[in-house]
Amino acid sequence: MLLRLNVADTRPLHEQVAGAIRRAIAEGECVPGDRLPSARELSQALDVNVNTVLRGLRTLREEGVLEFRRGRGVSVAAGADGRSVLLDRLRDLVADAARLGYGKADLIEMIGELS
Repeated sequence: MLLRLNVADTRPLHEQVAGAIRRAIAEGECVPGDRLPSARELSQALDVNVNTVLRGLRTLREEGVLEFRRGRGVSVAAGADGRSVLLDRLRDLVADAARLGYGKADLIEMIGELS
C-alpha cells in the first residue's frame, strides 16, 4: 500500500493520514479483510509520528472503515470500500455547503426533503 501526504494540505496530519487510507480503500489498493501495515510502519512510510497515525486509524475505526483486533492488527472492515467513498463525498458536500453559507442543519433538512 503506497500512501502519500500532500505537503500543501492545511488539514491536520491525522486527518490527512485517514484520508490517504480512505483513498487507498476507495481505489481498491486495500479491500475488505486486508490487514494494514503496523502503525510504526505507516509512520515511517509517511514520515509522521506514530501517535498521529494512531489517531487517524482510530478515526477510521469510529467511522466503521477499519477493524482493530487484538493480536491480529488492523484490517479493512467489510463494506468499507463503499462507505469510504460515501464519506469522502459527504465531506465534499459539507465543505461545498459551508462555502455557500449552508450549515449542517440546512443539509439535513435538504436531505430529508429528498426522501
